[in-house]
Amino acid sequence: MGSFRSFLIILWLALAAYTAVVISRHGLGLLPIFFGDVAKLGWPGQFNLDFLCFLVLSALWTAWRNGFSAIALLLALIAFFGGAGFL
Repeated sequence: MGSFRSFLIILWLALAAYTAVVISRHGLGLLPIFFGDVAKLGWPGQFNLDFLCFLVLSALWTAWRNGFSAIALLLALIAFFGGAGFL
């Protein structure tokens, strides 16, 4: 169990560091780029749409798992916007 936990920590730190670099270079303008790629109907858009489906499913599962309570909806919002960093 310790090795898996260490692996998850390494993944989370790598994701956080990568995100910090991207934000510092490109700012927080993710949504126009994200949906712009989807609208172009190319491979980057296909990946983005697939990832969006994953985020929606993880948010719905989180809300359902916690009984759709107020805290569940907050956690679902965090799951949607947090992605792998939340999971």
